[in-house]
Amino acid sequence: MENQEYAGFWIRVAASLIDSVVLLLVFAMPLTVIYGTDYWTSDETVKGTWDILITYVAPIFITVWFWTKYLGTPGKMALRLRVVDANTGKAISTPKAIGRYFAYYVSAIPLLLGFIWVGIDKKKQGFHDKLAGTVVIRDLAKEKVSFDS
Repeated sequence: MENQEYAGFWIRVAASLIDSVVLLLVFAMPLTVIYGTDYWTSDETVKGTWDILITYVAPIFITVWFWTKYLGTPGKMALRLRVVDANTGKAISTPKAIGRYFAYYVSAIPLLLGFIWVGIDKKKQGFHDKLAGTVVIRDLAKEKVSFDS
């Protein structure tokens, strides 16, 4: 644990931005194929069933899968962050991951205070982390250099 620390607010924001870009790139093509380029300029909030499935439902399954399988989404992995159980430091279960995902709404509702709390809390836990019993840790270990000789 000497090469780890709790992940703070700004690095978690950066990971979230990376994830948002990745999801946009992955979902833009099927949404454009299904609904045409008007999808991006229309004033309609929801375009249809595929829009709901791709925009709202798929991210739930993808995020929960990444958290349980890889301990983080692509953005978190790129920045060497991991979502782990706050008590054991091990991978979180699927029910805990689902709870954490929906606890994001609790963090967002009071003017995003639950996310801002990451910058205040000593373990850098947002409301969603506290509710789910998780922490996000950052790996500080330096990569070893080796040569083939």
